[in-house]
Amino acid sequence: MQHNFDKETMIQLPEIETIRRDLERDCVGKKIKTIEVIKSKVAGGPKAKSAIEGELEQSKVESVSRVGKFLLFELSNEMTLAIELGSGGQISRVPNKTEVHPKTQLILTFTQTGQMRLIDHVGEASVSLHETAEVIEDKPELAELGIDPIEHSQRITWGDFAHYLQARKAKLKTLLIDDSFVIGVGPMYADEILFEAGLKYDRMSDSLTTNEVRRLWQSIVQTIYDAVKYRGSTVEGSLYVDTNGEPGSFQDHHSVFEKHGELSPRSRKPIARSKFGGIWTYYCEQSQV
Repeated sequence: MQHNFDKETMIQLPEIETIRRDLERDCVGKKIKTIEVIKSKVAGGPKAKSAIEGELEQSKVESVSRVGKFLLFELSNEMTLAIELGSGGQISRVPNKTEVHPKTQLILTFTQTGQMRLIDHVGEASVSLHETAEVIEDKPELAELGIDPIEHSQRITWGDFAHYLQARKAKLKTLLIDDSFVIGVGPMYADEILFEAGLKYDRMSDSLTTNEVRRLWQSIVQTIYDAVKYRGSTVEGSLYVDTNGEPGSFQDHHSVFEKHGELSPRSRKPIARSKFGGIWTYYCEQSQV
C-alpha cells in the first residue's frame, strides 16, 4: 500500500532533531550486540549490507549527531553509521520481543535495553557506513547544505543572514524550502515562519528592508526552536512519530498551515491559501506584506 503523503508534510529538521535528541539520551554508551539489515536495498546492496552487519557488532555508540537531515551514530571502532529517513522513515526503540513491522529495514540489538529499528513506509530511507573521519568526504552533498537553524542559531548573525539573502534573488518561500539555503524547513514550516515574520511568500529576497531581514532570521530560529520544543509536527498525511511511536504536538501551535478560512491570530481576517510552486501556501493577507 502506497501512502499518500505530500511534500508539505515530509519529515523536516524539527522532527529529525527530536529523534536525534531521544537517541542521544537513550543510546550513547550502549553496546551493539547484533545488527541486521533486513532489506539490502536500504544499505545500497548486499556488499554494503554485509559490511554494516560485520563491522558494528560489539562496538559502542559514542555519540548521535546530525548533519543536515542525516543522523550520524559515531561508534567506538572509529566507524560512523549514517541514517537518512527520507520522507517516511521512522526510528523506534522497542523491546526485543516486539513484533517486527513488515516495513522494517534494519534492526540493531543492544547488549542491554532492547532494539533500535528503522522502519521505512515510503522506500526513501538509507543507511551507510563510513570511517568517522571520512563522513563528509564520502557524502559530498553534505558540504552543499545551507544554514542549519539549530546548529547555526548562535553562530550566524542576522547580518550574515542578510548577506546570504541578498546574494540569492528568489521568492521567499522558494528560498526557505531550498536545503542549499536553509536546511530542513519545508513548505509547512516556511508558511509558519513567513507568518511570524509578517512577510508574503512571493516577496523577492533582495527587496527586504533591514528590519524585515532581521525579523525573518528571528522567525526562522524561533519557529524551528519552538517546533523542537513541542517535539515536531504530526499533521494529516505525515508519517512522523518519535522513537516511542508518539506524534509531535507543534501542529497544535501552528498559526496558518492548513487553517484557511479560520481567523488570523494577527488581523482577525480569514487565513487565505494560494497555489505556489504546485502546493498550497497559507498566509494572512492583511499582516504579511
